[in-house]
Amino acid sequence: MVASSIPPSVVLVFLAILPPPSQPADVVAQWVKLEGSPLSHMLLNPGVGLLYVGGVDHLYQLTSDLEVVSHVNTGPHLDSPDCLPPIFPQDCHSAAPTHNHNKLLLMEAGQGAEPGSLIVCGSLFQGICEKRSLSNISQLIYQTSNPVDTQYVAANEPRVSTVGVVITTKSKQDADGAGGLLHLMLVGRGYTSKGPGDIPPITTRRLFPVNPPRRAFSQEEELGKLVVGSYSEYNNHFVKAVAHGNHVYFLFSRRDMWHKKEYRTYASRLCVSDRSFYSYVEVPLLCEGGYNLAQGAWFGNHSGEAVLFVVMAAGQASTPVATSRSALCVYEIGQLDAMMLRAQEVCYTEGGRGSGGQEEAYIEYAVSSKCLRLPKDSLSEYPCGGEHTPNPIASAVPVQATPTVTLATQLTAVTAATEAGLTIAFLGDREGRLYKVLVRSGRSGDLYGSVLVDSGSAISADLLLDESQQQVYVLTNDKLSKVPVASCEAHTDCASCLAVRDPYCGWCVLEGRCTRKHQCQRHLQANHWLWSFEPANQCVRVQSLQPANQSKEEQRLVTLSVVQLPALQGVESLSCVFGHLPPQPASVMGTTVTCQSPKPELLPAMPAGSDHMILPVSLMFNQVSITTGNMTFYDCGAVSRLNQSSQCLACVSTAWRCNWCPLDQLCTHKQNCPNQNIIQNQRDSPGPTSCPLIFSLKSPALVPMGLSTTVVLLGRNLDVYTDEAQYLCVIEIEGVQFNLTAAVERTPDNTHTFTCSSHRFQFAVTQLQYSALIYLRRAQRRIDASPGLQLQLYDCSAGQSDCSQCRAVPEEYGCVWCPGSPAPSCVYRQSCSRVPADTCPPPQITAVLPLSGPLEGGVQVTITGSNLGMRYQDVMGGVTVAGVQCVIQPEGYQISTRVVCELQPSGRQREGPALVTVGTTPPGMSTQMFTYRDPQLLTLVPDKGPVSGGTRLTIRGKQLLTGQTSDLRAFLGLQPCYIVGEVSDTMLVCQTTPSNQIGGVPVRVLFGKAERAVPNAAFLYLDDPIITDVTPAESFYAGGRIITVSGKNLDVVQQPIISVWVEPLEVQRVKRKRRLALLTAKQQLVFNSTMTTVSERCSVASPSQITCPTPTVTPELKVKGVWLQLDNVRVHYESIKGKSFTYHPNPQIFPLNREDPDAPYRFKPGGVIAVEGQDLTKAMSRKEVTARLGDQECEVKTLDSTHLYCEPPEVQPMSVDGSHDLPSLKVFMGNLQVDLGLVQYDSDSLLSPVPLAAQISLGVGAAVIILSVLVVILMYRRKSKQALRDYKKVLLQLETLEINVGDQCRKEFTDLMTEMMDLSSDVGGPGLPLLDYRTYAERVFFPGQQMAPLSRQLDLPESRRQTVEQGLQQLNNLLNNRLFLTRFIHTLEAQQGFSQRDRGYVASLLTMALHDKLEYFTEVMKSLLQDLVQQYVAKNPKLMLRRTETVVEKMLTNWMSICLYSFLKEVAGEPLYMLYRAIKYQVDKGPVDAVTGKAKRTLNDSHLLRDDIDYCAVTLTVLVKNGVEVQPCPVKVLDTDTITQVKDKILDQVYRGAPFSQRPAADSLDLEWRSGQAGHLTLSDDDVTAVVQGRWKRLNTLQHYKVPDGATVALIPRSQSSGGVSQVFQTGEKTPMLEGEEEEGLRLWHLVKSSEDPEIPKHRKSSMRERERAKAIPEIYLTRLLSMKGTLQKFVDDVFVAILSTKRPPPIAVRFFFDFLDDMAEKHGIDDPETVHIWKTNSLPLRFWVNILKNPQFVLDVQVTDSIDAVLSVIAQTFIDSCTTSEHKVGRDSPVNKLLYAREIPRYKQLVERYYSDIHSAASGCYQEMNSTLTELSGSFSSKMNSVVALHELYKYINKYYDQIIMSLEEDQSGQKMQLAYRLQQVAALVENKVTDL
Repeated sequence: MVASSIPPSVVLVFLAILPPPSQPADVVAQWVKLEGSPLSHMLLNPGVGLLYVGGVDHLYQLTSDLEVVSHVNTGPHLDSPDCLPPIFPQDCHSAAPTHNHNKLLLMEAGQGAEPGSLIVCGSLFQGICEKRSLSNISQLIYQTSNPVDTQYVAANEPRVSTVGVVITTKSKQDADGAGGLLHLMLVGRGYTSKGPGDIPPITTRRLFPVNPPRRAFSQEEELGKLVVGSYSEYNNHFVKAVAHGNHVYFLFSRRDMWHKKEYRTYASRLCVSDRSFYSYVEVPLLCEGGYNLAQGAWFGNHSGEAVLFVVMAAGQASTPVATSRSALCVYEIGQLDAMMLRAQEVCYTEGGRGSGGQEEAYIEYAVSSKCLRLPKDSLSEYPCGGEHTPNPIASAVPVQATPTVTLATQLTAVTAATEAGLTIAFLGDREGRLYKVLVRSGRSGDLYGSVLVDSGSAISADLLLDESQQQVYVLTNDKLSKVPVASCEAHTDCASCLAVRDPYCGWCVLEGRCTRKHQCQRHLQANHWLWSFEPANQCVRVQSLQPANQSKEEQRLVTLSVVQLPALQGVESLSCVFGHLPPQPASVMGTTVTCQSPKPELLPAMPAGSDHMILPVSLMFNQVSITTGNMTFYDCGAVSRLNQSSQCLACVSTAWRCNWCPLDQLCTHKQNCPNQNIIQNQRDSPGPTSCPLIFSLKSPALVPMGLSTTVVLLGRNLDVYTDEAQYLCVIEIEGVQFNLTAAVERTPDNTHTFTCSSHRFQFAVTQLQYSALIYLRRAQRRIDASPGLQLQLYDCSAGQSDCSQCRAVPEEYGCVWCPGSPAPSCVYRQSCSRVPADTCPPPQITAVLPLSGPLEGGVQVTITGSNLGMRYQDVMGGVTVAGVQCVIQPEGYQISTRVVCELQPSGRQREGPALVTVGTTPPGMSTQMFTYRDPQLLTLVPDKGPVSGGTRLTIRGKQLLTGQTSDLRAFLGLQPCYIVGEVSDTMLVCQTTPSNQIGGVPVRVLFGKAERAVPNAAFLYLDDPIITDVTPAESFYAGGRIITVSGKNLDVVQQPIISVWVEPLEVQRVKRKRRLALLTAKQQLVFNSTMTTVSERCSVASPSQITCPTPTVTPELKVKGVWLQLDNVRVHYESIKGKSFTYHPNPQIFPLNREDPDAPYRFKPGGVIAVEGQDLTKAMSRKEVTARLGDQECEVKTLDSTHLYCEPPEVQPMSVDGSHDLPSLKVFMGNLQVDLGLVQYDSDSLLSPVPLAAQISLGVGAAVIILSVLVVILMYRRKSKQALRDYKKVLLQLETLEINVGDQCRKEFTDLMTEMMDLSSDVGGPGLPLLDYRTYAERVFFPGQQMAPLSRQLDLPESRRQTVEQGLQQLNNLLNNRLFLTRFIHTLEAQQGFSQRDRGYVASLLTMALHDKLEYFTEVMKSLLQDLVQQYVAKNPKLMLRRTETVVEKMLTNWMSICLYSFLKEVAGEPLYMLYRAIKYQVDKGPVDAVTGKAKRTLNDSHLLRDDIDYCAVTLTVLVKNGVEVQPCPVKVLDTDTITQVKDKILDQVYRGAPFSQRPAADSLDLEWRSGQAGHLTLSDDDVTAVVQGRWKRLNTLQHYKVPDGATVALIPRSQSSGGVSQVFQTGEKTPMLEGEEEEGLRLWHLVKSSEDPEIPKHRKSSMRERERAKAIPEIYLTRLLSMKGTLQKFVDDVFVAILSTKRPPPIAVRFFFDFLDDMAEKHGIDDPETVHIWKTNSLPLRFWVNILKNPQFVLDVQVTDSIDAVLSVIAQTFIDSCTTSEHKVGRDSPVNKLLYAREIPRYKQLVERYYSDIHSAASGCYQEMNSTLTELSGSFSSKMNSVVALHELYKYINKYYDQIIMSLEEDQSGQKMQLAYRLQQVAALVENKVTDL
């Protein structure tokens, strides 16, 4: 036990649950770890602050600071829920040390001198209670050592809930007020299947006073209890009990037995003073949204009203299992009371009906009371009911509530507190998280925080607040934690404090912290404690500052206007703090605060590049900042410094109050200048228009290079300068300043003209034009220039390389093409010394691209060169290519240097240069020749691919490089095929794109606009590959394991690839640490496929199979996914298999010589080499491993997890490594190759020499011994070899026969599959003729019975019916008492006259009677089975469950049948039906003898028709009436079929897919042969035309009537009974005609006459035939059996695999029962696996599946004929043989039926063993799941069980053995306590008026 207080630095709460906002991470939770998990109850003693905690075997007393004061151990103790205390091992054999789970923890107040006590109830000893001292729990106040049955309080099962409440009321004897008080405890508990089964759901227990003979905690007669008719049906799951006012309320959930049988939550109420429960009334609670199961509750106040807070979960389907969808619903007690009063009133006075006649109230709990019509004032007269009022009452109208808050987690607990008039609910969940919800006045809510208290551990329903309501006590699995209700201090500023909207928290202004209200000293004064729930409250803030900005050069008063400023007291004052400067005193006037700004020298330096800075202004109270505003300090000097080109403009245009002094060149905040003149800020005057300014250029802005030019500027406002200083023009070119003197001329309009001295600008530029900055300077002063005032310098020669480019320059530049020397060039017109050229030289062509094009043209040709025109119009119509006009494309034209034109058709192949003509100049001609070509497409490979695309096509042809590659485009139909890689003149490759349909499409290639198609070829789009299976599902990191991919259309894939998406482990770790921060990085990883995938190419083996080697993955990478890339089809492994592909670490293989790996391993020839390792089979099987010893194979024989055994050659192989003579052993596993060291064979030469004399004497001695041994061995060997030869001979015979009939089987199987293809539409859908559950149960429970109890009704006179039914109901209650039931069964089994048939019958009757309580039935069955195990362990355990000799064994059969019905329905039914149809089809294809039932096609040699019968197939046209229309229907029959057989086959065809029971019977119809107009002949098995030979009369066949192939027949209703042969039908079975049936002294025969000689007894004849058949295997008929077997093999396999497959989870019942058998074996020390295997086989395959296989009519609505039954018997026997552990040996004397499946049985055995081992190795603990399933089954099918008839039939056995049963019950001590014999006598008295001792 550890007590701990976690320091603040430890983070307890994770910000992991979104969207609920979490509490900050510094929540301090104090906790203590306690023993006894799971801790279940907690109680707070409010007066003294002590806590009490109860768990498993432990009870604690702690202080409010979680210090343990006292600790008591309450268990474990010797106990059994089946036994009544006191427990003595000799009387209670099932007693074992049992844990004591705390069930109740309540406090009883003191009375007078009596101190109060702690009431503690546990699960031991049938839930008895004790009283302990509240001050010291180790001190016992009351405990009983010998409790009576009235003192059993709590549930004896840990999972069953118990609640209680202590009330104080006046004693009835002292009702006159004499002060006699009574302490009572009302207890609500769920139903338990073990122990006393008659404890009501709610009982009253006496606590004080306890005067003898009264006992504490006893359930006395005068104290009330809730009487119920069926304890198990009304299994209430109690959540809370609470006393309020004059009532006690219980909250519970249970199945609604009255209406929809769904689980609901109820609240019930009792008057405190009501001792008889007359006032009991309950009402359903509805929480909208499907939240139907209460998990926890708290009684509290909300808005001044008493309310019930309930956390509800949504139930899983129709079960009591809660899901992770929960809600908090709040119910007003007033509303609850009103609904209950309404229900009482309606039930008292209106018969339970409302004003509209609808049901509003009814009587619950299956008791005999009913709603009445009493006087209207009955409720006011009897508010707590009376003897004459109906009870217990239930309201049919629920109390509804809308969820206050919903969460996606399972809530388990709730408590509530009030803070400042607001209600706060604290909710706990299964994951250990505490949620905080503000409940609003309208009962809506806001989730405002959560705290993780104990990760992964559910919070107990006992969630308590301490007395001060400051802390929440939270109880989890093994911890008690103390969590503060709020963590206000975690919020460090006002905004976050109010933003969290925690009702507990507000901002304490003058203390500067987030606190609870009472923690703030001045919280009563206005604006001192700000709360987010006060609408007017907002944080203190500075509304405005005056001035908001000021110059940094001045100091002045600053006024702050503050909102929500709290008032100060007395001499208290505030101060202002600017930035980090010392505080300045502040004066406060109301909400205005005034203080002095800092001195200029104290202000921090201005930030670089800025003309201002912002300083925070904090309003301080002592050291606490109340609020903060911002103030701006600016620097006018910085404004001008940052704007050198226009200082005046910038100064007077700025947002700050800056003025410009032009004579001082100064920007200042002052209002005057040193030299008088001032230009003020734009706020005060039109400042910018007054600035001295050069505003424009008077001369042109374009200035040519190399020519002397004069620049003229215009300025204004320059009169301000009066001195005679010189003006200079400054021009900046690439950082170089040119200073030119300027002449000034003033104009009348106050402007000045400045003429700069002329200058020749000359410097190298790369482009035509350059912008140069120009401004004016006066002495050192720079005059402002307008923004954008620039000179544009240009050079005509820059970039204008030829005449056309030069002449294309705009005219304003004055550029001309000057034919000067040494070469012509582009110059400024005035610089040209010659006459400029008017025209340009002829064009020059330097390149043409492409140099070829198709005949049809349509491709773009690009011609580059010089002098190709000044604009595209110059060359329009002047371009030809190979003599053909080429149309100009304006968008591709570049002046003088490039022409793009579209090639036009030529009509024929031709060659020639490109010509360009500009104007009248001669044309330019290319030196390259352009060719018109005619490309051809020849072939296409491959010619098919998937419809999703991704196939790479290779198109071969001629002259494919026509035009440019960019002109080439390929198409498949209308879909583009993208060209990839280089294109050659003879080949191009393109990749297909997805198509929207399958089929062939033409392949086209476009060369520009010219189109070519592949002749006589089309590309075939096929269906995408479909992958159905991928095996195996795992590999190791080295990879190379071959994965087999199965599916369809796999051969359409050109290049299948297997890819693995991997991620570095480092990323995984970082992600775990900083999950949210790395979310985006993770997404990048996902899509960065180039870095994170490894791939391998796969091979296509066939259209249905691909093989892929797994890619190698390094161990430092984590595998994130595996997929198959089939061209464009990507298939993820998870989508195929539903699970991930697994990579395992590489297996470890150790060297052969682990001690000395370099030394050779010595091997003796004839043995095997054992290789050791680890995890060898984790991702590898034996067949995949190869081993090589030198140059030869070492054959791998066995592979398990730690060993590999391989058999090397007899002679030492050669080494493949030249460095060694000895071979080395290498093991290959996929890509993994391990060298295990050298191997040296031992030989005789290596033995140490032995002296000759010793050799001779040893040889002589050994020879004598060997000789004598040899004689014995030879004799033994001869015998064993003979047996082996016989065995091999038989197997060889079988194999040879199977090979010989293989082709025939394949043909038969093909026929069968063709025939059964149309079955698939019937099977699996509505066509599967599955029996309904009632019929199925009847056939399984009562096989062969005509009138099973399920179909019968209770046959009683009306006068006795009610009494008998009442007695049978009491018998039902008795059967729900486990002690009675087990005594009853054991007593019956002990009786001599109780036959085996009786045992089975009673077991089935019990199954019916208890079908609605399957959980209880299961517990009883387990208990009886435990007794059975005990018996057999003492004798021979292997014989257990072999036969059905006891009641419990038949109960087990029935239990399995109930639990596996849905498995039959969903899984096994379909393959079973397919097998049945396949057998029927095959049997009917050959002749079947109607008398003996023998058939040509069968698996059973005793039912084989051995004679060669000549027969042929005939197709009859049957006229079928469909409504008014008659339609012909072809039916295949045999000409040797009897008329009844023909009728059966016709009915099979006409009613195919219809259940057998819905068809007409064959003997109710006549077969009529219709020939021509009037030829109608009625055919029958026996008529006057029948052939009689001696004593034999033959049945009529179609052959007999000479009915031809194609004849027309019709089935018509039989008019009168004919003398046909009778057929017997029962439960879908059809028996053949009896061999010895006499008919007028004649014996009937059909195909063969019965060969038995009447003189020889039948049993003798049979055995003689068997012996004769055993001598040899007649090949002729064994072939028939083998043919039938081969044809049916797939269907047999399907059935066996469906039953025994572990690919899907085995049925829960199988897992549960196998777990039970394993537990039994472990308990009784049975470690022989064969015994457990036999138990499992006897309980499931032999007990259930064999029965179903032999009798499919138990499950399916079909007819099983004798010939079909014979086949099913062989299959069932094969199933039995497959489940045995003994080795399946066959010899020449083995029955043929066993020889048939000799080769398959070992495979089936493996299936069985794997099935058993997989279930065994799977995680157990399916108890809860089993119980849920049983509960669901109970509800689903119980209505179909006729339980009253079953009880009546059971009573017949009670009556028969009445005295023995009574005696047995009276002998039992526990039975005496429960008065079982007395209760049975009551039953007898009611059922048959039996005179008893009553």
